[in-house]
Amino acid sequence: MFRITATAVGLLIAGSVPAQDSSESYSKDYQREALEMFRHVISLRTAEGHGKVPEMAEYLAALFIDGGFDAEDVTTVPYTEATGEEVASLVVRYRGNGLSGEKPILLLAHMDVVDAIRSDWVRDPYTLIEEDGYFFGRGTSDNKEGVVALTSTFLRLQREGFTPTRDLIIAFTGDEETTMETIRQLVNDYRHLVDAEFVLNSDAGGGYQDHEHESVAYLMQAAEKTYVTYELTVRNPGGHSSLPRADNAIYELAAVLKNIEAYRFPSRVNEVTGEYFREMSTLVGGELGEAMGEYAENPGAPDAQAVLETHPAEVGNTRTTCVATMLQAGHAENALPQSATATVNCRVFPGVPEPEVREQLMRVAGSPELEIALVYEPNEGPVSLLREDVNSTVAEAAATQYGPVPLVPHMSAGATDSQYTRIAGMPSYGVSGIFMRPEDMFAHGLNERIPVKSFYNALDYWYQVLTELGSE
Repeated sequence: MFRITATAVGLLIAGSVPAQDSSESYSKDYQREALEMFRHVISLRTAEGHGKVPEMAEYLAALFIDGGFDAEDVTTVPYTEATGEEVASLVVRYRGNGLSGEKPILLLAHMDVVDAIRSDWVRDPYTLIEEDGYFFGRGTSDNKEGVVALTSTFLRLQREGFTPTRDLIIAFTGDEETTMETIRQLVNDYRHLVDAEFVLNSDAGGGYQDHEHESVAYLMQAAEKTYVTYELTVRNPGGHSSLPRADNAIYELAAVLKNIEAYRFPSRVNEVTGEYFREMSTLVGGELGEAMGEYAENPGAPDAQAVLETHPAEVGNTRTTCVATMLQAGHAENALPQSATATVNCRVFPGVPEPEVREQLMRVAGSPELEIALVYEPNEGPVSLLREDVNSTVAEAAATQYGPVPLVPHMSAGATDSQYTRIAGMPSYGVSGIFMRPEDMFAHGLNERIPVKSFYNALDYWYQVLTELGSE
């Protein structure tokens, strides 16, 4: 069901031209404009608790209006988080002439980022720094590059007088990294602003490169795992720290977490992951390629699973994962803890019910007194069936920038706003214009980066994608 057709791959190969020379100065007007925009949005600390998302939305809205878009087509939608923090989403409609007779195409990116602490980083995370062929900064890959690329492309097309045959809509959300309330608000309460035939999300998919920076494949996200967060709590009466007791809450919670760390949820495969491993096995080669091929045929193969477990970029495609991410315990340094709580974040394989995961964690924990609370209700989105028009257009655009590479369906281990557009009935595809190596993926971590060349190539990639799909 998800195999890429010969037509799509043939178009990719036939349409390929040599990639841009990495020594190019990137001096074109739209490139300089995009770099200045990138520099500014990286400087905005749009992480939870800093109140900068509305400022970023206002900055971008002004760019669109100054760039010739009617103010009526540039809509800022405010939202107040449960914490009281004000965030926002921004929706921009590029009016078409309606000749296609089709509903619009919705384009997604998110303005918010996971916070970064300056003392932890080698470089200032909120200053865009170019070094050793990379742009460093929080949000460079997740997902301010996508914001800049889509904004730059709309402005470029507007200046050129391009008229699409259907409306093109950008939706920049404001809390994708936390509660995802802004995308839910858009699809539920502002559906008239974002209703579309299908969705292209800049926050997923993209090019897979090997260790030598050679492009291997283009991964199109057609599914993603379900995001689930639990709080695990151990309680006891506590007491004076000079009188230790056997049932220390911190020690008990530590034992629970070690049990969870050691546990592996059952191996699984679906249409997307099976196709992904089959296709990638011949492209990656070596021990990893052999493991991918074996896993596609026999998901329970222990040798294949063992190899995949050593590759963080691959393990999420094989099973449900649960990992401790935060801790809170005790109330005074001279008192025994009366409670200890760990936040455990799970990425649940599609089709696995959440209660099943919770029950398994309870069994594995080995502590009858453990309390497990679901932080918020999870939402599982359906798989999006691949479309020939999207396949061929994305394939051609990727080939123009990087040469011929096969297009392979992919399931994201992480969560994106596409989860909610899929639930709303809009097939959604992760089609980032960024090509990079798995070892360069530092989203949410220290020293986040993207290749400089990939940033500029993505501008032309999106230009080609939107002009092609916008002309059909």
